[in-house]
Amino acid sequence: MFSSLRVRNFRLFATAQVVSNTGTWMQRVAQDWLVLELTHGSGTAVGIATGAQFLPLLLFSLWGGMIADRYSKRKILMVTQSVMGALALILGVLDLTGAVRPWHIYLLAFGLGMAAVVDNPTRQSFVVEMVGRDDLPNAIAMNSAVFNLARIGGPAIAGLVISLVGTSTAFFLNAFSFMAVLLSLRMMRESEMWPAKTVARARGQLREGLAYVRSRSDLMLTMALIFFISTFGMNFQVTTALMSRNVFHTGAGRFGLASAVFAVGALVGALLAARRGKPGMRLLIGVALTFGLLAIGTGLMPTYWTFLLLLIPTGLAVISFTTAANASIQLTVPAAMRGRVMGIYMLVFLGGTPFGAPLVGWVAQHYGTRMSIIGGGLISLLAAAGVGAILFRQRGRTVRSYLRDLRPARAAV
Repeated sequence: MFSSLRVRNFRLFATAQVVSNTGTWMQRVAQDWLVLELTHGSGTAVGIATGAQFLPLLLFSLWGGMIADRYSKRKILMVTQSVMGALALILGVLDLTGAVRPWHIYLLAFGLGMAAVVDNPTRQSFVVEMVGRDDLPNAIAMNSAVFNLARIGGPAIAGLVISLVGTSTAFFLNAFSFMAVLLSLRMMRESEMWPAKTVARARGQLREGLAYVRSRSDLMLTMALIFFISTFGMNFQVTTALMSRNVFHTGAGRFGLASAVFAVGALVGALLAARRGKPGMRLLIGVALTFGLLAIGTGLMPTYWTFLLLLIPTGLAVISFTTAANASIQLTVPAAMRGRVMGIYMLVFLGGTPFGAPLVGWVAQHYGTRMSIIGGGLISLLAAAGVGAILFRQRGRTVRSYLRDLRPARAAV
């Protein structure tokens, strides 16, 4: 799959990510379940916990991307991963001692988001330094496969752990899982990397990154599509918990199963993405339309088992979209600008969650969980159709301009 043999560092890092991401998904399931228990099934509370985790991304993502461009990405990741492990350990202790309250979870989720502000753009832009530009699309797809492999195992293990020994054990296991990433970063061979030249500290670097994105209509359209779909459509962390508990009245084990089934489709989508070449806007729009339709269908499913069945193609569509968007952006930006552009990408990808997740929880609580999923699907459909219409008009103007320029040349002949 990879054209280069110098991918040992990436394989080492990817293996560690399986362990760490499994722990992360265990914590996400356990955290949502703990919030539901403490608040007696409040969808709004689950949305607030999710929103608190992503609020820092809305406020500080641009600065996180700037930090990624200025310093060694490998050293940055060692710091951020250590902080995330410590926060999981604190939550585990609070839960084990019975002292945990909803506001503790909100505060620790916010702290986790602060670490992710720097970790996310750094980790995304670090991939190309491990494998080089030629293998970047495959590496991004394999990262998604690794992420979703953990997403399959993590929720299933979390459901079992919660049922047998409680949520605190899931938090402790996640805390220790970060050791795998730290060890992989330590063991990397610098001679087998493609390090990007760090950018010296200077005034106006943030404005420079924003101006660069504004100057390219293809990046602006991609960012807009990502924002609407991720903010309003991709809230399955919240809606799956609510559908499992409040609509189908299942326990923690069935909730974990639903999250794992969604991840099966996502894993298949990531593996298929690894076989594709450079993605384009036509693919992005097509997958976005497909996701919108599937999300609407998921919200309409009458039984738990039909709900599970449709989660598979929905997960496939989600990862096909996010993988294509990520690769299309990273492949078309210069190395010196990649951290800042990926900071903007993470801002639009996750920055809207502090509004979207609580909104989805509020809609679920007042109008029903099904309507929260259906509404997200409708917004995704409209966003994809709108971006497609703009792109069609732009290309139409380009063709007409080309034909006008061609006529004088033909007349001269």
